[in-house]
Amino acid sequence: MKKKIIIIGAGILGASTAYQLSKTNTDVILIDRNEPGQATDAATGIICPWLSKRRNQAWYHLAKNGAKIYPTIINELEKDGEKETGYKQVGALSVRAKKETLLEMKEIALKRRVNAPEIGEVTILNPKETRKLFPPIAEGLGAVHVSGAARVDGGKLRKALINGALKNGVKYIQDSASLILEGQTVTGVKLSESTIKADTVIATNGAWMKELLAPIGITFSSSPQKGQLIQLHMPDVDTSEWPVIMPPSNQSIVPFDDRVIIGATHEKKEVGFDHRITAEGMHRVLFTALKFAPGLGNGTIIGTRVGFRPYTPEYLPVIGKIPPYEGLIAANGLGASGLTTGPYLGTQLAKLALDQPLDIDLQHYDIHEALMND
Repeated sequence: MKKKIIIIGAGILGASTAYQLSKTNTDVILIDRNEPGQATDAATGIICPWLSKRRNQAWYHLAKNGAKIYPTIINELEKDGEKETGYKQVGALSVRAKKETLLEMKEIALKRRVNAPEIGEVTILNPKETRKLFPPIAEGLGAVHVSGAARVDGGKLRKALINGALKNGVKYIQDSASLILEGQTVTGVKLSESTIKADTVIATNGAWMKELLAPIGITFSSSPQKGQLIQLHMPDVDTSEWPVIMPPSNQSIVPFDDRVIIGATHEKKEVGFDHRITAEGMHRVLFTALKFAPGLGNGTIIGTRVGFRPYTPEYLPVIGKIPPYEGLIAANGLGASGLTTGPYLGTQLAKLALDQPLDIDLQHYDIHEALMND
């Protein structure tokens, strides 16, 4: 008999998990209530983890492998007829004014390329060479150019993953879901007007995980971090081949075929689920972008977005079975790197649900760090 698995939450992580499971002999149901503000909507879409100075090796393992498997996943989606994935390898420019800083970044990248050849070519560019690749850049900024970096439209990729999963037999339900607990086992979910039983329930509902687990006596220690971003259109300019820009800030600039995304903000946890686009948030995004790329000042603002990234206490993703219950698995805490790590974590969640060996050590992403029993 086929194993039946329910996935709650169809952001980048849930959609990736469903797509991976769709290729197995498994009965899969993906449920999402279309909550506004999914973290996927607040992501600019840079796939370039190799220049990060973040020292946490557990995080880097996820991010490195996330970047590595992207071409494989995109190729699989295209074979399933999903051509609009939003992914393109355009390279990245990490811009700085000091040559010493550029040399240091290049050294980091070359060391990491030994175990991550997908980085591609790593080159230091002078200000003139930098401006040739990205004309709006500020005077005097050079860059480290990483050829293997990419951009991804999270919304398009999510849609492609869901469509690919549907073609492979996954059922997709748009509704609210709550957990059904029988004794010490989660046996399924309750929807608005029906219930569905399953062998395993996987929770991937991001910043709303606390709300899902509270009724079964689990306090999940996560918090939503609000992010706001702006979409610009550059009149009479082809931005399709521009590289992504990584300035010395926590915001970025990501050109797409028809727009340039700038942002996103990283706001205080106390903001909570505030869906408003604020004047302060827009000022922060525009000020940072125009400081490093004043040539974007002529762009037309064609849209804004807001989303809520899930963060756990250690600012590191957690994944595992939820004790003391049987039949319940969760992953959370992807934070600002969700588009990079989400597809890879989806492969690991699928393996965990099928009791297959994982490619990560769960001790490094211990879900106990983010929960406690009431």
